[in-house]
Amino acid sequence: MLENNESPDKTHFGYKTVSVAEKAGLVKNVFDSVAARYDIMNDLMSGGLHRIWKRFTIDEAGVKPGHRVLDLAGGTGDLARKFAEQVGESGEVVLADINHAMLEQGRRRLVDAGVAGNLSIAQVDAENLPFADASFDRVAIAFGLRNVTDKPAALASIYRVLKPGGKALILEFSKPADSIKPIYDLYSFKILPVLGKMVAGDEASYQYLAESIRMHPDQETLLGMMQEAGFERCRYYNLTAGIVALHIGYRL
Repeated sequence: MLENNESPDKTHFGYKTVSVAEKAGLVKNVFDSVAARYDIMNDLMSGGLHRIWKRFTIDEAGVKPGHRVLDLAGGTGDLARKFAEQVGESGEVVLADINHAMLEQGRRRLVDAGVAGNLSIAQVDAENLPFADASFDRVAIAFGLRNVTDKPAALASIYRVLKPGGKALILEFSKPADSIKPIYDLYSFKILPVLGKMVAGDEASYQYLAESIRMHPDQETLLGMMQEAGFERCRYYNLTAGIVALHIGYRL
């Protein structure tokens, strides 16, 4: 499936049209640049709301002792840390991301937090996960699907590695309510890049963030894409007036 009826070798990087081969490197550069200040910027740009959104996702995941959980595009490990507590010694959590710099930040944070025995780290491409079929009880991806070039391929890959009865959770920026759109746009395009420049020393990456959010499928479109990938009992929750949405689907 192509985004916005593009040619097969073209895709979006924010508002720019780039080659499919080029996009991976551009996204890598963004996260290489922001990795060291990623957590501080998350708190600043969301006013701490990202912690509430992630907490809601963790609660909806319903992870139990003994489960095997994939935290995909897990970056600095916010979800992985909580999942590791929940699965216990008999379970396993895999923190996975395509970006080495983000994984390195996640490894440091998790080591500092004392998380060890039931957690492993893997550098993977979400479009082609290197895990066996039906090997995870839960797969969560928080603020990562937006950066994937071939989203249908990633959804199919997530579906493949889920066990029957397993649940996928996709937390992502989405389409906000019309009532807040003007102030949200003002914040996204005028304030957020300035924050990025001041705190992370990188204005361009946060301009890309604002643009990539607008290019990401809206709530209903993503719901349909999950259904096309084979997920059943799909639903979503709008959080903070739809600025963020949590999509859930099952492999039955």
